[in-house]
Amino acid sequence: MLKREILDTLVQLLDEAKAVGEREPTAMNLATADAAGRISSRIVLLKSVDERGLRFFTNYQSDKGEQIEAHPQVALNFHWKGIRDGIQVRVEGLARKLPAEESDAYFATRPRGSQIGAWASLQSQTLPDRDTFNQRVARYEQEFVGRDVPRPPHWGGYVVEPDMVEFWYGAEFRLHERVRWSRHGQAWTQRMLYP
Repeated sequence: MLKREILDTLVQLLDEAKAVGEREPTAMNLATADAAGRISSRIVLLKSVDERGLRFFTNYQSDKGEQIEAHPQVALNFHWKGIRDGIQVRVEGLARKLPAEESDAYFATRPRGSQIGAWASLQSQTLPDRDTFNQRVARYEQEFVGRDVPRPPHWGGYVVEPDMVEFWYGAEFRLHERVRWSRHGQAWTQRMLYP
């Protein structure tokens, strides 16, 4: 469980990033490792955060989904250049699949085109040409015409349960401020780091 002070700080910084007009304030870099230890990273969108952790959604059969299955320890990074002198938030922890009911509830809020796309995309697999994808989109649009689009069984959410959160506050001359929180069992400890 996230300590209330950590959660409040993260939510405050997210709100600040939204208020100053950061183009995509919920964008976070997600780093994963495959079974052989090869690291990959990409941007995903934070969909919610609470005491349990940070949530995002994806195709479970994508590269990231397969990597999380093989090695659930992940790292996240937010970088907001437009607030103060720049702020980063680093998060490390375990990624766990959300219960189906939570994934269903979120999927139901997505635009219909995004719902169709979740069915049509064989995410991370080789696509021979764009027309093949367009045909898959048309196929699923036809399949679900006149009814709600259900969540595909291969698509859903993860919650990242942090065991480390670092707040990095930029400063002139690279004299940054770094505050790191680490979880040991259920207890959190805080320390400052040299920049």
